[in-house]
Amino acid sequence: MAFPTLIIIILILIVVGIFLITSLTGAPYVPTLRKDFEKALKKLLPLGKDDLLIDLGAGDGVILDVAAKNGAKALGIELNPILAGIIRFRFRKKPKVSVKCKNFYHFSFPKETTVIYAFAVGIHIEPIYHKIQKEANRLNKPLYFISNAFNLKDLKPEKKSGTWFLYKITPEKH
Repeated sequence: MAFPTLIIIILILIVVGIFLITSLTGAPYVPTLRKDFEKALKKLLPLGKDDLLIDLGAGDGVILDVAAKNGAKALGIELNPILAGIIRFRFRKKPKVSVKCKNFYHFSFPKETTVIYAFAVGIHIEPIYHKIQKEANRLNKPLYFISNAFNLKDLKPEKKSGTWFLYKITPEKH
């Protein structure tokens, strides 16, 4: 086997391994259709210049791009370093879009956060909700949560559009 072929095989195995590992942690890469999200966003929660949308599991950055085109700042939290690198490269000339390669459970939301988006596997929607609740408490302000495909069992959505659910998560009173 030629040396360049061996290098290519090793690189392919590394990429496949990274995607497999992040999928096993509950963060599979599943793209969101831009037009569907744009349509749902108009019905659920129009974004503006005072908003910061955080996309938990930013994937290829479609949600970040839509948020920025609506005037908001957009921050992707992506566990997969390959996808985070793609987002960094893709939006290198768009100052309203940024990405952090992190596990979002270990990430403190910036104080200007207003909206969180997640397209998560069903079993992970409740832990995501608890993370957002913790951040709403810490920031002492309500946060909007847009969930694609999965609804929360114990919280009624403010609005629904297709497969998207909008929740308002308010700080708990102690």
